[in-house]
Amino acid sequence: MSVKSTATTVSSATEATRAVVQDFLTARVAGDTGRLVELFADEVDWLLAENPTVPWIRPRSTATECAAQFTELMEHTVPEDARASVDAFLVDGTDAVLTGHLSGTVRATGKPFEGPFALRLTVEDGRITRHHLYENSLSIAAACAV
Repeated sequence: MSVKSTATTVSSATEATRAVVQDFLTARVAGDTGRLVELFADEVDWLLAENPTVPWIRPRSTATECAAQFTELMEHTVPEDARASVDAFLVDGTDAVLTGHLSGTVRATGKPFEGPFALRLTVEDGRITRHHLYENSLSIAAACAV
């Protein structure tokens, strides 16, 4: 019986995580920063390799700062050129991992960037507590360089 109980708990956590991540993706695509603030926890374990050449990549830790990343990204890139595709969406309990490909154009330079990405999210109590993004930072930095 304890095995069934554990499996049910894991399944419930997995489904709850999947729902929050899908809501996150929907809000992100729609540019709904208000909803993004609601989805991020008050304190977030944010990881995105710092790059002084890229204005939208910087340390963040609050829900408002994390949600603002979308707005900053749109200010510095050409929205019509932004592309992202998800190849895999894996969920296990409170953790989710998405892999895919992204591309865009930096507004100030007109230069394109592209490459694979991996995003690890953790959802606790219905809110995102971890956001670790791994992407082709060299391509993005090169596109930002004048």
